[in-house]
Amino acid sequence: MSDTQPVRLELHLPDLIKTFKEMAGVLDSYGLDRTVKHLVVTRASQINGCVNCLKMHLREAREHGETQDRLDRLVVWDHVSDFSEREKAALAWTEALTVLDRKADYGPLRARLRQHFSDEQIAALTAVIGAINFANRLQVSMH
Repeated sequence: MSDTQPVRLELHLPDLIKTFKEMAGVLDSYGLDRTVKHLVVTRASQINGCVNCLKMHLREAREHGETQDRLDRLVVWDHVSDFSEREKAALAWTEALTVLDRKADYGPLRARLRQHFSDEQIAALTAVIGAINFANRLQVSMH
């Protein structure tokens, strides 16, 4: 094997991959709105440049009724009127937790979230964002 070939994570970390899939199922049990979840995982995958994740999440979003027009404008969500204030709050949180800025003030973002989500939903949303960032980084390591 060439030194430049990706490490096959599924061969070397099968228990971790299995546990990650189980965790995704647990997160789904918290009932986070499916539309919001699709937008969040798609946006994080865009930011992280994870081609495989992006293709999968775009396909899943369309299968669950998301429109192509909204998906086309997701990259500029904060400049268009296609997304609800609830969705925009979730997308702002996604961007803040995906592109970490040590000077960021998360308080106003949490206040914005609390206008639309319960604390349990915010916790689930935060975990979904953490999970997609983890998955994106694993996938990107194999590009």
